[in-house]
Amino acid sequence: MQQTTEYQPGLTIRTLRLEAPVDHGLARPPAIGPDAPADVALPADTLELFARVVTGTDGADKPYLVFLQGGPGGEAPRPSLTTSSPSWLRRALQDYQVVMLDQRGTGLSTPVGSTLGPRRTAPGLTGVLAGTTPAQQAAYLQHFRADSIVADCELVRQALGAEQWTVLGQSFGGFTSLHYLATHPESLAGALITGGLPPVDHTIEEVYGTTWELMIGKSEEHHRRFPGDRARLAELTERAAAGEIVLPNGDVVSPERFRTVGHGLGMSWGSERLHHLLERDHTSSAFAADLEGMLPFGGRNPLYSVLHESSMADGVSTRWAADRTMPDAVAADPTLFGGEHLHRSLFTEDSLLAPFAEAADLLAEVEWAELYPAEALRRADVPVAAAVYSNDAYVPRDFSLEAAALLPDARVYETSAHEHNGLGAGEDVLDHLIGLLQGTRWR
Repeated sequence: MQQTTEYQPGLTIRTLRLEAPVDHGLARPPAIGPDAPADVALPADTLELFARVVTGTDGADKPYLVFLQGGPGGEAPRPSLTTSSPSWLRRALQDYQVVMLDQRGTGLSTPVGSTLGPRRTAPGLTGVLAGTTPAQQAAYLQHFRADSIVADCELVRQALGAEQWTVLGQSFGGFTSLHYLATHPESLAGALITGGLPPVDHTIEEVYGTTWELMIGKSEEHHRRFPGDRARLAELTERAAAGEIVLPNGDVVSPERFRTVGHGLGMSWGSERLHHLLERDHTSSAFAADLEGMLPFGGRNPLYSVLHESSMADGVSTRWAADRTMPDAVAADPTLFGGEHLHRSLFTEDSLLAPFAEAADLLAEVEWAELYPAEALRRADVPVAAAVYSNDAYVPRDFSLEAAALLPDARVYETSAHEHNGLGAGEDVLDHLIGLLQGTRWR
């Protein structure tokens, strides 16, 4: 393990780099797709993990809290007290040293990505995946789910010499935390989960069918607030069908991809942000730049697109679940938005995701290993404090409460005061959860 130390106002930050196996020996399907060879060589045997250990001025002896970012595909925040990034950090440092792990494939942990060549042409994969076949890519990317991330966490915990630590999981990070509880409860002093209790024992069709219905509700709520947006959306969808909606990099946005701009409706202030986008001239550079920033799936965090549906696949294959479960009402009405609903066509439309297209097709056929076994969760005798957002568009409330009920010691904070990104809205969500975990709050 390599370590360096740096300093910011009020913070001491140790950076850690350590080697991890790509394959931790976890159960994997024997083949990738019906026509793939049974044994596909991985393009690499190891990868590098990168983490920051963030300590306040009086925190050198405090226990560790490991933060697991949402996604998949998002790296850990870059810490600073002067910029309030992340907004919850100051509160966390009152009780913990915070370990900010760049999950494998993100940030500085052997990132997975693509690049455009000279003059933004010739897209291709970078790093370890450069020059590999789609079957090799798919075989490699099978090792980037919650089970592998938890195995990485165990390496980091042991490297820090911590017998136990507490996990803070946001969204996908909460899904990963639940797998942690199922497989290594002995390593956890506690778990703090925000917007991230995954569906357990529900089919992927149930999950995506439910989230589509939630987005129909979010869409109608938006149109009640901004009734003029419905006609504007219909107009822009027609323009998208005619190839007139173009991003700054030259990518043409299809109607289905344009629909995903509704992803922000599941976030605080998302409706306002969407309304202000629609006010702009669609031919302006401002519209193009703002639209690019609001589309949820893209080349900045490719794992979010490539592996998103797999995080919902608890022992099944995905087979492009969002596409398959789109309600007829949504397909017929361009003013109804999508949320975290990935369309297969994105991999031909987005120039930075196009290099992953064949691998994504292979991964859609993989029968994924189970991540959230109910019986193991019932045995996970670890104190858990979980924020469940009543109106969460991405992680349905009822499924989250069912998952919490499986845990022997789950303390649930249900609130309608925040959307899915409540953790990032300030200190209050984390403060509430820490109080529940420590027993200073009871509800």
